[in-house]
Amino acid sequence: MVSLLRNQKVRNALLQVLYVGSLAALVLSCAMIARRNLAEQGITSGFDFLYKSTGWDVNFSLLPATANDPYWWFFLIGIVNTLFLGSVGLVLATIVGTIVGLARTSSNELARLLGRTYVDIFRNIPLILQVFFWYALITHLPTPRAAHEAWGFLLTSRGLYMPIPNVGGLAMALATLAVIGAIALPVWLGRTSRLSQPVGERSAVQLGGAAAALSCVVLILMIGRLPDAPLLDFPALQGLNLKGGLRIPPEFSALAVAIAIYGGSYIAEIVRGGFKAVGKGQVEAALSLGLSPWRVFTLVKLPLALRAMLPILANQYVWLIKATTMGIAIGFTDFFMIVSLTINHSGQTLESIGILMAGFLTINLSLAAVFNRINKAIALKGNQLRG
Repeated sequence: MVSLLRNQKVRNALLQVLYVGSLAALVLSCAMIARRNLAEQGITSGFDFLYKSTGWDVNFSLLPATANDPYWWFFLIGIVNTLFLGSVGLVLATIVGTIVGLARTSSNELARLLGRTYVDIFRNIPLILQVFFWYALITHLPTPRAAHEAWGFLLTSRGLYMPIPNVGGLAMALATLAVIGAIALPVWLGRTSRLSQPVGERSAVQLGGAAAALSCVVLILMIGRLPDAPLLDFPALQGLNLKGGLRIPPEFSALAVAIAIYGGSYIAEIVRGGFKAVGKGQVEAALSLGLSPWRVFTLVKLPLALRAMLPILANQYVWLIKATTMGIAIGFTDFFMIVSLTINHSGQTLESIGILMAGFLTINLSLAAVFNRINKAIALKGNQLRG
C-alpha cells in the first residue's frame, strides 16, 4: 500500500477520485435538501409535469403547436426556435463581419474609415438596446395595406412577407438538404482533389458539383409541387391583413438583425486580425509565381487567415448563440422564454432551470466540438508551421 502511494500516477488518480466523489456528494446533498424543503411547502418535485398539457400557446413556432401539447413538446419547440434564430444570426453576422473586416484591411482609405466607424459604433452599443431599437423600428413600419411590394416581398409592421414554394413538407426538407449540399459539396470536392488536380480543373469540378446540387433543388421542388397550385405562393392583401406566402414575425426579424449587426462588429475585428496575421513573405512569394491578386487571396491569404481566426471565431459563435436569450425582452418564444413560461405556469423552477442549463450546455458544447474538429483538420502540421 505504501509503495502504491509513492507512485505519482496513483496519487493523482486517488486525488481525482476524491475530488469527484466529494463534488458528487455535495450535489446529492443539495438536491436532497432542496427536495425536502419543496415537500414541506407542498411543491412536488420531479419531471412528471413534462407530460401535462400546457394550456397556453406560442406566437412563433417552426413545429406544429396547440395549447393541448405537453411541456416537453414546448421545450422542443423552444430549442428549435433558438437553433433557427442562432443559425440565421450566425450566418448574417459572418457575412456582415467578413465584409467589414475586409474593408478594415483594404488599401482604400475610405473603406478603412467606414469599417472602423461601423465597428466603433455598433460594438460599443449594448445588444439589448440594439434589439429594442430594431424592434421599435420594425413595428413602426407601414401597415399591410400601406406596404409597398418589391418582387413579392413586403416589409410591414406585422413582419416580413415573402414568397414560399408551394411544396409539401418532405419536399421542402429535401430541398433544404440539397441547398446545404450545394454549399458543402464544392468545399469537399476542393479538399479531396487539391493534390491530384490542377487549380483550373479543381475549380471546374467544384462548379460542376454545385450546379448538380442546385439542379437537384429545382428537381425536388418541381416534383414536390402541390397539385393545381402555382410553384410559388405570393403574399396578397385580403381585408386588413396579408394572406399567403411566408411571414417572418417582427420579433424574429429584430433579433436576427441585432445579432447580425452587433456580432458582425466583433467578427469584423476577428477577420481583420486573421488577415493581418498572414506573413507578407508568403503573399510576396505567391505574387512572384505569377498568381493573380484574386488567386493570391483565395489560395494563400484566405486559408492562412482562416486558420488564425477560427479559434476566436468559435468563441464568438458560442457567445452569439447564448445572446438569443435576449428574445424574451421583446416576446420571442425561444428556449429561454419557454422555460420562463413553464416556471410561471407549473412552478417547477429547479427542474425547468436544469433543463435550460442542460439544453444550452449541449448546444454550445456541440458547437465547440464541431469547431475543434474543423480547426484540427485545417491546422498546419510539421514544417508547414514555418512561415
